[in-house]
Order: sequence, then structure tokens, then C-alpha cells
Amino acid sequence: MSVARDWDVVIVGAGPAGLSAALVLGRARRNVLLCDKGTPRNWASRRLHGFVTRDGIDPKEFRTLAYQEIARYEQVKLRLEAVVGASPLAAGAGFTVRFARGSKVRTRKLLLATGVLDHLPPVQGIEERFGVSVFQCPYCHGWEFRDRAVAVYGRGKRGFEMARAMTAWTGDIVLCTDGASHLTRAAQRQLQRNGIELRTARIARLEGRRGQLTQIVFRNGDALPRDALFFDTPSSEQSALSRAIGCEYESDGGVKCGQYSETSVPGVYAAGNITRDVQLAIVAAAEGTKAAFGINRALTREDFALR
Repeated sequence: MSVARDWDVVIVGAGPAGLSAALVLGRARRNVLLCDKGTPRNWASRRLHGFVTRDGIDPKEFRTLAYQEIARYEQVKLRLEAVVGASPLAAGAGFTVRFARGSKVRTRKLLLATGVLDHLPPVQGIEERFGVSVFQCPYCHGWEFRDRAVAVYGRGKRGFEMARAMTAWTGDIVLCTDGASHLTRAAQRQLQRNGIELRTARIARLEGRRGQLTQIVFRNGDALPRDALFFDTPSSEQSALSRAIGCEYESDGGVKCGQYSETSVPGVYAAGNITRDVQLAIVAAAEGTKAAFGINRALTREDFALR
């Protein structure tokens, strides 16, 4: 199997983090291969919010604009194919990166911006409403449902914290735990004092038309009129690459990063939601910029020392 040309940087993932890094590195005159398998976390969202100058943009348009900007820099190339493996070369000379269709490339540095995917609650009718009236991020979509009837889905600490967070946008909140709440008595009293109703009945389905939620129907036959549902359930990394290459992790499940976003594996950097920092698009973009700075700084110092 042949190995293609060398790159200064291979970026795995073309969300806001990867796109931002590619732009900065392109402007630093680096040869960059930006790889993406086309599974963005916000696949269902119709609007991207909280990104200054781009608030409310369609995520597809956001990506199109980013591709157009990056295309100005001829040394940056986009490859729409999944990266399935990476292994270090001898003597710290970089990495071999393997693609789903079998080809390989060599790179001096590797940036992991692979992102995460949300696990939707196991409720009938939720998938067709995800991104329209069902959301996982109140900072992204809470404004659109301010002062309206909102449900929160979650158990234990996750459900409690999401319900508490939603009080910034509305006072009409019902926490639905879809079974035992796993909340302490103290937490339940706090919810009650803040006017948040707690419902532990099992959920049968969500109802509404054209993606819009109108009511939550419980297995006991009760129905709860609601305009939107915000959930907090676990998410998982889209790629096993960071674990396979040996990156260390923080206790919260994020890839552990040091100065300028370098991981515990020398030459490997991480940015975006896999670091488990504030999970907003604009933060991911900033992390991508920070990683790009660190990568270019390292490359420049290595080149300077060889002269």
C-alpha cells in the first residue's frame, strides 16, 4: 500500500474547531489536510446560535462559507473521508494516518477535532423533533422558547442541573425523569421552591406536527402540554482515534490537554467538544485557533532548530 505525500498537519474533523484551525494554519502557510466524515453533532439543527456575526445561520451555510474561506489558501485541502487510525513514526518524526478506503498519508502534527454525538432519550417521537422543538443545549436554543412551557428530560444531577439552567429563560418548567428521579430530598425541595414541577411517570411518546412538540403523553394516560423539551443525557466521542493513539483523559471524560492544546501524546493536539469544555460552537472554534497557534509554534521551532 503506497503512502501519499507528507503534510505539516492533518486535522481530523471539520466542525467549528477543525475549520478554524485549518484557516489559521493555512494563513501560517502550512500544508494542511482537513479530513471529515460528514457527521456533525448539530446534524438536526436548523440554526446555529451564539456565534458572533453568524447568530441564527443555517449550520450547512456556515460550513459552506467556511469551506469558501479556507479554499483561498491553496495549501489547505479538504478530504471527505473518515480517518480510521494513526500511528507514530520512528524518532518522533510524525505520524502515519490511515483512511477508511485504505490509503495512508504522513503528517508532522495531528489535530483531533472529531467531536461527539448526543444520545437521544429513548422516547417515541423524539428524533423527528430533535433540532426543531427538542434540544440538548439551552444556550443554543433557550432564547427561542423564552417564557414558554418547557419540559426538561433527565435524571439525578443531570436532570436537576438542566432544570435549574432553564430558569434563565422561562419560569414554566416541568422536569420529567421518565422513571425514578434519583434526586435527593434536598434537591426536590429546591425544585419545588423554584416552581419546577417534578414528574416521574414513564413517558409513552411525544406528540405534535411537523417537528413541533405540543404535548408529552405518559404511560399512565396523562398528557402534559409543552412547547419544547431540553434534555441532558450522555454523549460519546465520534471517533476512537484519541484512545487508540494513547491520549490521556480527564475525570470528566474529556481528552487531557496541556499548553496550547497538546495532548499527552507529543505532536497530537485536541480541540472542540472532545475536550469537554464549554460545548458551544464559538468555543470550539476558539479551541481550534488555540491548537493551530500551538501547532504552528511547534513546527516553527522545530524548523528553526534544524537550520
